[in-house]
Amino acid sequence: MVEAVLKTPSDRENPSKGTSRNAQKKRKSGGESSICSRSTFNNEAQLAAVERAKEIQASLSPEFPSIVKHMLPSHVTGGFWLGLPKKFCELYLPKADTFIALEDESRELYQAKYLAEKVGLSGGWRGFSIAHNLLEMDVLVFHLIQPHKFKVYIVRSQKPDEVDGALGLLKLDKCEKAPKNELDMESIADLLSHFSGAIQGSDPENRREVLVSNSTQTEQLDQESGDLSLAGIRLAEFPIRFEEVTGIENFSIILDRWVMDSKFTEDHRAKYYELCRSQRCFLHENLLGGLNFNLMVGMIQETIVIAEAIEVSKITTPMDDLVVWDKTLKGLEIMGMNVRFLLTRLDKLMKLALKLKRYKDARLERLQAKEELEAIEEIASEVKKTIKKLDEEIAMQESPEKVEAMFEELANAPW
Repeated sequence: MVEAVLKTPSDRENPSKGTSRNAQKKRKSGGESSICSRSTFNNEAQLAAVERAKEIQASLSPEFPSIVKHMLPSHVTGGFWLGLPKKFCELYLPKADTFIALEDESRELYQAKYLAEKVGLSGGWRGFSIAHNLLEMDVLVFHLIQPHKFKVYIVRSQKPDEVDGALGLLKLDKCEKAPKNELDMESIADLLSHFSGAIQGSDPENRREVLVSNSTQTEQLDQESGDLSLAGIRLAEFPIRFEEVTGIENFSIILDRWVMDSKFTEDHRAKYYELCRSQRCFLHENLLGGLNFNLMVGMIQETIVIAEAIEVSKITTPMDDLVVWDKTLKGLEIMGMNVRFLLTRLDKLMKLALKLKRYKDARLERLQAKEELEAIEEIASEVKKTIKKLDEEIAMQESPEKVEAMFEELANAPW
């Protein structure tokens, strides 16, 4: 069973108390987690999941304790019982049975029954596990943000090359708390690294080149305006406010004085006009300054693609897709894109999809419970038959008192 050392303020205030130098070093680097040794895991994906879980735990607010749990078969199948470290429960959780709220990366809440004597989660944990498709070897970080509430970050062990929802949302949370003018280029690169087509390549240096200031580009565009006009990029004759746009005919996508219509297909340009018209503004007008043109074009294109995907989505659309759209839109919003209306609709769609999923899960659980009840009733019927048979046999026998008297009479009879 995987254990996890608690990460609490008291640990940092007394780093030398009862610990070795190695333990102290681990705490200084962001909290110690005694997750299974590397020899326990048999592949790189599992190791990567553990490392990402450690990274998440080290990044959490130190004023609240946290634990890491590595998913075993009993946690995600069968009985769906999740045991918690006894020391953690004694220090931070209620002393009596109660319900604990579990908040996932999408800020959806689930209720699970906490059993104080057994120090673990019972009823409700199964629903959380099934709703999030938890698998053996996944790693979860539980952050006790309130006395009866865990924030749960899920690190998948099966797809190490993909950005985990836990890490992505953790970075989003950090950016939401920071003023926009304090976002450095590395933070922006990390935040937008999952945008499809927005940043080419995975090399950090390539990403930095894409994010450099527009000043150099603008100078080059000014000097080469003749050549660039042939490529479809031209200098706007005068600034245009959205109030002056009367239709698609005089609608242009302008970035820092340059008309970028040629960077978009006619369908995408028309779609973007429709989105801007619905909000009565250019959705990109508040983008952070200093961004590369290619990146800004990529962000606008990403907005269009997600809007179209939302429009054609069905109730059967995978929840993973909705989560990715939600995460991407939140990143775009942080960068200054006006996408709040898309996030609002997507949030409603996600809630409806979850409602249907819970309905289907409830029906499945009811069917399973009914089958279990029928099996129990069948066993009970057999037991009742046995009891009836024994009752009939007992009725045919002499009473114990009479048998005892006959025994004594026979034993004491003269020879």
